[in-house]
Amino acid sequence: MTREEKATVIEDLTAQLADNPNIYLADISGLDAVATSNLRRACFKANIKLAVVKNTLLAKAMESSEKEFGELPDVLKGNTSLMLSETGNAPAKLIKNFRKKSDKPLLKGAFIEEAIYIGDEYLDSLVNIKSKEEVIGDIIGLLQSPAKNVISGLKSGGGKLAGIIKTLSER
Repeated sequence: MTREEKATVIEDLTAQLADNPNIYLADISGLDAVATSNLRRACFKANIKLAVVKNTLLAKAMESSEKEFGELPDVLKGNTSLMLSETGNAPAKLIKNFRKKSDKPLLKGAFIEEAIYIGDEYLDSLVNIKSKEEVIGDIIGLLQSPAKNVISGLKSGGGKLAGIIKTLSER
């Protein structure tokens, strides 16, 4: 690969890192062709971009990016696959689901909305992260709950109050 080609790849990776708020680094080495194809197909269905990258080029792209990746460049050893997604927990769910059939892919690290996770032990935590849409839904549900309680209280209380007034007026 020539210097110009490397510079182009670094620019492309830097742009991808800047455009995606959720970045996962995984190790898919050891997967056979069928399993790799299945993983790529699952990523496509889940709207996750999967790319095998050279560690040195990705490290340079991380350096030139405006984001702060902390210790994430330190995990760039061996085979590294880059998983990019709009949803924070989608790649983690995909990895966990895929590992029911195989022991790979292994999570090396993740950059989720400015937070950095290093190591495969964070996979379960990342699976449980709620997406932006899920959090908004929870907030709307919480905001609607008190209003529903007040309305139902007024409806039921209104019937009781009318009954009490009717009884008092008859006496």
